[in-house]
Amino acid sequence: MNEKRSRRYEIDMCNGPILRKMLLFAVPLMCSSILQLLFNAADIVVVGKFAGDNSLAAVGSNASLISLLTNLFIGLSVGANVLVARFYGAKQEKELHRAVHTAMLLSIYSGIILMAAGLAFARQLLELMQSPPEVLGLASLYLRIYFVGMPATMIYNFGSAVLRAVGDTKRPLYYLLGAGIVNVVLNLFFVIVLKMDVAGVALATVISQCISALLILRCLMKEQTGIRLVLRELAIDRDKLVQIVKVGLPAGLQGVIFALSNVLIQSSINGFGATVIAGNAAAGNIESFVYFAMNALYQAEISFTSQNMGAGNFKRINKILLSGQLCVIVVGVVMGNLCVLFGNQLLSIYSSSSMVIEAGMRRLRVIAGTYALCGMMDVMVGVLRGIGYSILPMAVSLIGACGFRILWLATIFKMDGYHTITVIYLSYPISWILTFAAHVVCYLCVRRRIPGFRKETSV
Repeated sequence: MNEKRSRRYEIDMCNGPILRKMLLFAVPLMCSSILQLLFNAADIVVVGKFAGDNSLAAVGSNASLISLLTNLFIGLSVGANVLVARFYGAKQEKELHRAVHTAMLLSIYSGIILMAAGLAFARQLLELMQSPPEVLGLASLYLRIYFVGMPATMIYNFGSAVLRAVGDTKRPLYYLLGAGIVNVVLNLFFVIVLKMDVAGVALATVISQCISALLILRCLMKEQTGIRLVLRELAIDRDKLVQIVKVGLPAGLQGVIFALSNVLIQSSINGFGATVIAGNAAAGNIESFVYFAMNALYQAEISFTSQNMGAGNFKRINKILLSGQLCVIVVGVVMGNLCVLFGNQLLSIYSSSSMVIEAGMRRLRVIAGTYALCGMMDVMVGVLRGIGYSILPMAVSLIGACGFRILWLATIFKMDGYHTITVIYLSYPISWILTFAAHVVCYLCVRRRIPGFRKETSV
């Protein structure tokens, strides 16, 4: 009975219609991501409305730095997802068990390392980013409290990756919903009633992270399938760790370098003053809803491709890629342009300042309107990682996106007449086009190198 209950959350990715199953996988994941962003937005909305623009800038300016510090370890969770999906598709129960326990212990170690780094170096990192003096104290306080919750954040992310590997995106959604409601209630209580300012929203986030981590652990411990977690059997299997790192480390390094380029961009944006920082932070938060909706399809590409690689179903992978691209284009075009169309109304939720709203609109017009290009790029990365190639898409992404943006800031942005905030934002869509084209070429080359693909093509 318990095993049937567990399996009803799973999706058979190796048989049957791809598009329908991909949507069954991706829609709960989209909802999870959007809920997470709504709860994160609550942090920004509450401080923007009840603590002022400096507090809004303090919380918003931390986003790129948090990504920089966490992306390496989030990348390792991608490696865990690929490995668990591969063993699940191949029906190798013993290897699956070892992979799950290695991944979950790795999540604990990752969280402790991140917590220590955040507590020790928060202010120094914000100073390197040229955070304005009026927001530096608030920003460093928020960052230190936020990173106390890193062990819980990593446990939730790795646990969700394990569940995604078998097609379960529903239960992480339920757990996130419960924890997020707590986050919103505590935000309002800590900031409005207790007047705790940015410390209140940070503390509310930590508490909600702990709740979601406990729920994901409980879920895995009650599983009756091969992904069941037994705490006393937590151990690092060296072979599984190497396989996780082989896929996850390049993914994580790519995320770190992307975040680093965003930190450099944020540093350039910081030079335009607190109003532009606040508008950029609010617009970036709105765009995150589009990004993470598209990112659900990137995650689907990884899981579907990995399972079918494990099962030897090479012929389905082209169809998986095409289905993912179709979905991500629709999601990106519709949601991105809705953000532009209703930008003034959305930005007014974050701030009542007309100058902040106009600053936010300058970003939305350039980035949100073209966000489908980013999704198309990420879907290509997802299928390559699912196949088992992680260094190649990392290298292409770093050169095509990050390298280009840094070069853009060092050249075009420095030219007379081009030292504007809009010129900074233009580096995004141009880099997405270049990197997507390069990934398509890489995928075609990879197919020729794998015997299974060559055999399917010749049939």
